[in-house]
Amino acid sequence: MKLITILALILSTLCICQSLLAAQPNVILLMGDDHGWEETGYNGHPYVKTPVLDEMAATGLHLENFYSGHPTCSPTRASFLTGRHPNRMGTFSPGWSFRPEEITSAHIMGKAGYRSAHFGKWHVGTVKAESPLNPGAMGFDEWLSHDNFFEMNPSFSRNGGPPEVYPGESSEILVRELIDFIGRASDAEKPFFTVVWFGSPHEPYSGLPDDLALYDDLPKKYKEKMVRLTSNETGSPTTRPQGEVLRERYAEITAMDRSIGTLRTYLADEGLRDNTLLFYCGDNGTSRDGSLVTPHRGVKGEVYDGGILVPGLIEWPDRISKPRNTKIRASTSDLLPTLCGIVGQDLPSRPVDGIDLTPLIDGTMNARSNPLYFWKYNNSNDEGAQLEHYLDPALQEGTTPLVKLMGGIATRNFKNLKHPTISDADYLGPRAIIDGRFKLVVRENRNGETEQELFDLKKDPAETKNLIEQKPAAAKKLRVALRQWQESVLNSLTGADY
Repeated sequence: MKLITILALILSTLCICQSLLAAQPNVILLMGDDHGWEETGYNGHPYVKTPVLDEMAATGLHLENFYSGHPTCSPTRASFLTGRHPNRMGTFSPGWSFRPEEITSAHIMGKAGYRSAHFGKWHVGTVKAESPLNPGAMGFDEWLSHDNFFEMNPSFSRNGGPPEVYPGESSEILVRELIDFIGRASDAEKPFFTVVWFGSPHEPYSGLPDDLALYDDLPKKYKEKMVRLTSNETGSPTTRPQGEVLRERYAEITAMDRSIGTLRTYLADEGLRDNTLLFYCGDNGTSRDGSLVTPHRGVKGEVYDGGILVPGLIEWPDRISKPRNTKIRASTSDLLPTLCGIVGQDLPSRPVDGIDLTPLIDGTMNARSNPLYFWKYNNSNDEGAQLEHYLDPALQEGTTPLVKLMGGIATRNFKNLKHPTISDADYLGPRAIIDGRFKLVVRENRNGETEQELFDLKKDPAETKNLIEQKPAAAKKLRVALRQWQESVLNSLTGADY
């Protein structure tokens, strides 16, 4: 009888665990490449067509003030995965990797019983099998990924294998692979966690004929202004009329939008949509070659809102039953803490810059609890410092080819450096803090002099009026908080968190 009782308790416990696992929501995190805030129909763009994103904004949670963790791509991706500012792990700029000691959302979700996969652009290290930074090493069960960005007919590495060409439009390919993964995870009765980082609309641009045709009027409208970008033919820099460039860029955005629609339709048809959290954002503001109309100041690479404000959308019918808009500010650093809150896992025991947004998802958050910080580290200071490589450079050599050449090669290599000590120069680089309605921007001019700007984002979202003289107390408070935060970040940079 005792044995029967014990067995019954074990079976009961297993059933409870299985029930809890089944109740866990599926999670799909999508991100566009260089897709700025204004380049959506729902944000009023005069040309670009994004019917699927528009519908998500109308039916889900529209994050009106969602920020990328950094004004460029690799650093934002590090924040997306870890919940930490990229400077904490030496991911300073595009092509700088993060570090193998970092704890990612894939690690967190794996502990919670999820089957996980990464698809598309990786760009925080190499994707080859021997890399200690490939998606598998950083917690994902499967991956079909590229070291950097890609266009039509992309080359991807599957689970670290040699690159293979996948014919077709890249967003369609990634969603097709994602759907296949979801089907296999569902057959295994496992909740799934996926990160899909599209290659669109990063330059150089290309598009399908039907998508290009939607924008055939733009070359004549914008033929005077010339912009600099990569040539698809040579892989080297070229100059072209902006109208031609916009036609191709917007075609990429529309193709990506349509692929997201394919995914949403699949989830609905399979009965998965209600219990799936579907998220979309961009990785930084619009690139200079593609910038046309925006209510915000700046472009990709700048800490003004035009460089860091991106589309932000969440659909989750089981938990977001009615459409809502929110002006509460959030960022990619909030994703890992939010996932921890959703699946009941503890935060990593190290400094985390993001916050749990589950109260925002549930409609109970009235204000953000801590500031948002942005910092484009001046890594030029490291060039003559003879700093030691964090990893063997051979492990940081990329394998997946792309159109754009750099240093004469069609692949991308990465680096990360050790910073055992910190100097005053390490605090430099354009930086900003947003707390409530106020934003402080601090940067050094060409003469090395520090300049400060204070903006009231509620009254002046375009950041046109500097209030530094009118509100010195508010500026000082933000400046002190920014400096204290930088101290914490630089302490992490030395490796103290590990």
